[in-house]
Amino acid sequence: MDGVPCLRVSRCHAQQFRRCLQSKGALDLSLCLVKDSEGTVLLPILPSCLSELDLQSLRTTVASDSACDIVWSQSPLQAKKEKGKTRGNKLEKILQELLESYGERWTEELKGDLPHSFQWHGDLVLLGDNCFALPVWKKMDNRLWTAVARGLEAKRLAKMSRISRDGFRSPEVTMLLGEHNWVKHVDNGISYEFDVTKCMFSAGNITEKLRVAAFDCSGETVVDLYAGIGYFTLPYLVHAKASHVHACEWNPDAVEALQKSLEANGVSDRCTIHQGDNRQLQLCDVADRVNLGLIPSSEDGWPVACRLLKRTTGGILHIHQNVTSPLHNATADDATHRVSGKKADREVWQAWADDTSNHIASLLRNITGALWTTNILHIEHVKSYAPHVHHVVLDLECRPS
Repeated sequence: MDGVPCLRVSRCHAQQFRRCLQSKGALDLSLCLVKDSEGTVLLPILPSCLSELDLQSLRTTVASDSACDIVWSQSPLQAKKEKGKTRGNKLEKILQELLESYGERWTEELKGDLPHSFQWHGDLVLLGDNCFALPVWKKMDNRLWTAVARGLEAKRLAKMSRISRDGFRSPEVTMLLGEHNWVKHVDNGISYEFDVTKCMFSAGNITEKLRVAAFDCSGETVVDLYAGIGYFTLPYLVHAKASHVHACEWNPDAVEALQKSLEANGVSDRCTIHQGDNRQLQLCDVADRVNLGLIPSSEDGWPVACRLLKRTTGGILHIHQNVTSPLHNATADDATHRVSGKKADREVWQAWADDTSNHIASLLRNITGALWTTNILHIEHVKSYAPHVHHVVLDLECRPS
């Protein structure tokens, strides 16, 4: 057959299918996914893997109500590198013409001062702080930002300078073009609404959000101790189908964003927001599952999480942590005994998980006066921040003995 083989899936399950195909080595990473007809997405498949795909297995892995089928795309799918290059070339050409209208000459230094990465939030593009720093840009005022928006095919522009130290990790963002600051970012079929000058969207934990979305939390009460704008609260409600989520957050700007997102996704009736310090939370003995999504460490929330677990049945804690692996100074003489980096990292994660499991068991015993059994279900690697610094999540089952 002519064309590119693709898996056609519903948009709400696209990221889960993408992740599943990638884990099987079947996703063609050189091509972009494409929005097909209303509500569906095409995921490009490597032709060599086509015969090995088991569609029934894929459906079962993602969700029982998910649908997928193989189609052949007759229109060419754009290569990822080409897509980025095309947009970059368009922006460069527009800015070159703008400079010439001011009598300025295009140079390699100016080219290096263009944005090389940016975040898309609906019709707004958020630029990093390492662009448009040269003095020549300042003389163009708003004409510059109008040209940049045209080159990036955006309606609004903003620029981030750094993360503030206000205790909330609020972004320091300046609007460059556009009349309002609120954006809608759609991720895995979920709409996140927030003020881009007051809240951040963390794209780096997408794998963990997809993992949470794949949980079956039917009939469960979940507590999200560090809800933010709803990174995990919303997947628990929209995809994992939790009966109720208690979302704890102390940043009033994040709370406002979360309220808007709950309404936008039609799940506000199944969520209670608790604004303030979660260590003062009055809830007790209510949770089947507690999410502790704070890094570098959520340890301050461990006693709170233990009080929240149901006394008679217990539940599961999802504990986030940045775990640092020590550098291994091996010499040539002991090269044969050298442990590979990945294996060494996993050993450190396991040691941390064992210590955490014992600590949680002790906390539960002290809080409830009864013996509890803790069982490590899974250790998930989310991402690396630096060599030997890893964001991991421990799934810890806690049951009264």
